[in-house]
Amino acid sequence: MRPLFPVFCRPLGYLILALSLIIPFLLFISGSLTDSNLLFYKECIKLLMMMGALLILFAYNKKEAPATLEIRNKATRNAMFITVFIVFSMMFFKVFNGDAVSVDQSSFLTFLIVNIICLEFGIKKAQADSMFKR
Repeated sequence: MRPLFPVFCRPLGYLILALSLIIPFLLFISGSLTDSNLLFYKECIKLLMMMGALLILFAYNKKEAPATLEIRNKATRNAMFITVFIVFSMMFFKVFNGDAVSVDQSSFLTFLIVNIICLEFGIKKAQADSMFKR
């Protein structure tokens, strides 16, 4: 996975993620969030979160190294396995409890967030390994 966006898109992605977490509370406090438009705002917030996560994933790092490409690929692979495990666990738990209610699992958003966590962990681990090699 090659980076597509410039370096400033990483902090911008984190800013968008932070705003998407704060916006529902602000809408509720202002009284704009009602039962009739809840689904619309929920989907808009999920799209904002996906956009922020994609900006983080596809942006260059400040210290971009050839090893970063491998770290991105490993993070994506690990995120796929973890996301499948999370979605499978949620489905199994739902079947085990006998719940027939359909729950929105947002598996793509879960994948993106897990991918960001794996990517950040891999980058920090590579930085720590390079510091201890000296």
